[in-house]
Amino acid sequence: MPPGSEGLKSTEEPDLLDVAIEEYIATLETVGNSCAEACPVTVDALSHGLGEVRHGLSISMEPGKLAEAGDRAREKFTEWGHATARHYQDKANEVKELLLAMAGAAESVGARDARCAGQMNEVTDRLQAVASLEDLTQIRFSITKCARELKTSIDRMAEEGKAAVDALREQVSAYRAKLDEAEAIASRDALTGLSSRLYVEKQIERRIAAGAMFCVALIDIDGFKSVNDEHGHLTGDELLRQFATELRSACRATDVIGRWGGDEFLLVLDSESTEAQSRTQRLRKWICGNYTLEGKQGEIKLQVGASIGMAEHVDHMPMDELIGRADAAMYADKQSARRGLR
Repeated sequence: MPPGSEGLKSTEEPDLLDVAIEEYIATLETVGNSCAEACPVTVDALSHGLGEVRHGLSISMEPGKLAEAGDRAREKFTEWGHATARHYQDKANEVKELLLAMAGAAESVGARDARCAGQMNEVTDRLQAVASLEDLTQIRFSITKCARELKTSIDRMAEEGKAAVDALREQVSAYRAKLDEAEAIASRDALTGLSSRLYVEKQIERRIAAGAMFCVALIDIDGFKSVNDEHGHLTGDELLRQFATELRSACRATDVIGRWGGDEFLLVLDSESTEAQSRTQRLRKWICGNYTLEGKQGEIKLQVGASIGMAEHVDHMPMDELIGRADAAMYADKQSARRGLR
């Protein structure tokens, strides 16, 4: 070992460890976001568990704590995997039940039709027998009886048909309600209640396909990592929820507002760039300011700022390029704030 390398090693290792921990935390957040997109219904417990893991890593870097954090993370991902598997199995069973109900209804209708056809055949045979009668009284009696039986068969067929259709309609309506609920959950971010990233992407793609005029604005909370590090991830989550509430209050009902990931939010504004730029500046004044949160030691007040980057969609621009331009503009805004030029 070269002379003096011991001192160099001792000064470099803590920095390397810090970087490794930060990358590990970032990876957990990325995987957690991917799990949220894959199955939003089962992600709450996973998000809470990963938050505890991140908090433990932020306050201690001892080898024992690192191993414990790894075990805890694996445990949470395993639990999420099992819960997700059960969720989709339940959904598959619901589809199976609906298909069985439809098959049962079809079988019931078929049996009813076969029974009614038999009754119709009996009536037809009797009417044919009437033709061979010569006594007018017997003819009248036979025709009256056949007409009565025919009406009874038709009424029963209509009643049974309505019952079968009503039962099937009830089954389909219940399943449609479940589908609507699942779609609503998938389109919402579990933590903030805003639109999910998947939903926002679909809205952007729809506007691109229609050739609509619109802009996107990417918003990032300044210094959010320090909030997590100093006050804990539970406080950071509360800040995200309050920030999302303020963001929703400052936007129009027609705006698409979603959580893009971590502490980033994305707006889709159906307007040209000049109007969108003016609106984002007004938006900044609304969402930036004092926030009251619950910290480790009680209530805390934070001065929260945000960096905003906007990009206007032009013809034939793919979504990735549009978001990339907004991201570059947001990064430039963040750099300007650091230099005091915003």
